[in-house]
Amino acid sequence: KSPPICIQVGGSAPQLTLKLSTSRVLIIMMPARGYDMTPTMYSPDGRIYQVEYAIETVKRGTLAVGVKSKDGVIMAVEEIPRKLQVSGITQKIFQVDDHIGIAAAGYIPDARVQVDDARTFSQSHKLIYDEEVEVETVAKHLADRCHQYTQYSGVRPFGVALIISGVDQSGNRIYVTDPSGTFVSYTAVAIGAGADDVNAFLEKNYKDDMSLEDASALAIAAIELRAEAKDEKSIKMSRITKDNRTLQKVSDADVEKYSNAAKSKFPKPS
Repeated sequence: KSPPICIQVGGSAPQLTLKLSTSRVLIIMMPARGYDMTPTMYSPDGRIYQVEYAIETVKRGTLAVGVKSKDGVIMAVEEIPRKLQVSGITQKIFQVDDHIGIAAAGYIPDARVQVDDARTFSQSHKLIYDEEVEVETVAKHLADRCHQYTQYSGVRPFGVALIISGVDQSGNRIYVTDPSGTFVSYTAVAIGAGADDVNAFLEKNYKDDMSLEDASALAIAAIELRAEAKDEKSIKMSRITKDNRTLQKVSDADVEKYSNAAKSKFPKPS
């Protein structure tokens, strides 16, 4: 005779339980079940579980760091390549326009979709207004798109956070978007695994008048603080300077130079 199935009502959602005996009960559905099936439903305590799950995906991604200096902006990411993977191709830093770049942490295919959207938006803005788009405008557009994916059934939130950096008419700018649709401006920021510790490190060592070289060294020191691979070869970096306002890849030789400088300028906390 099969054991009876009963429904227990309580907590944030009904729980389906399988009664094995008088002394043992196996719960086969989580308490959040029912409220995490769609991003359009709030739980009784005001949470949207699918958005929280997407943010958790970001926290499991490798680190990405953005640092603003007086001379431009720096983006650095940790990438752990396989032995036979072709080097020199960055998977987590993207160019949106000449003066705007994006670094991603989380589910990178979602980042590619957002970058393609940002490129189309940027070029459309240039054709319509005959001027380059501002970094904040791109950040707001992507944040609005992220928010749309929390409002409809049949879709899921983007599982990626983006550091959107650039130099425009307003100066040097860095913004961060997340799966909830929030976008916030920063002078220095980290996203991905261990971001809380890295952001605390940035808050302690960042200065508003930093040169581009010091900002580069700080970005590498921040990644090496919690990097999975203790090797500067796993760090990829790009920059946009105030003079030429064009995204440029930083060579491996320069990354190694900045890594050596970081050891003396920004020692790791004991």
